[in-house]
Amino acid sequence: METARARLRQIGPGDEHFVLELLTDPSFIRNIGDRGVRTLEQAAAYIDERIVDSYHRHGFGIWAVERQADGVVVGMSGLVKREQLEDVDIGFAFLPEYRGCGYALESAQAVCRFSFADLRLQRLVAITIPGNQPSIALLEKLEFRFERNIRFGDEGEDLRLYARESHC
Repeated sequence: METARARLRQIGPGDEHFVLELLTDPSFIRNIGDRGVRTLEQAAAYIDERIVDSYHRHGFGIWAVERQADGVVVGMSGLVKREQLEDVDIGFAFLPEYRGCGYALESAQAVCRFSFADLRLQRLVAITIPGNQPSIALLEKLEFRFERNIRFGDEGEDLRLYARESHC
């Protein structure tokens, strides 16, 4: 997938440094969760076991968002199929220096178009912690609407569930 300024591509070998940097960012840990990745070896395992596995099992997953101008990976955006949710979940995360630059909106719009046009999904959902205002604002720009609070994960964390229908 491509946007005006970015290209979305599969994450794979060679992306360990980016994945390690993103997953150890304090904002990622606070707003999305601690994935326990602290080394390049753990980043490689995370890529294989969590990201690449989704491509094989579902035909989609989380993609690297790289600038078209220079190939720099600025974040990730894509789709997750979680056992705890009936619908496919859109997700995104960006390195601190690229937040607020419009890459999240551009890439998430491309992911929505792909979801509805190519995958023929009728509905997408998104989950976020209640205090993650930047993500909530982005979801609202994408025409996602708050549906309800849910309990999620092993700790039973309270999250906000947003949804968007394909006809929006």
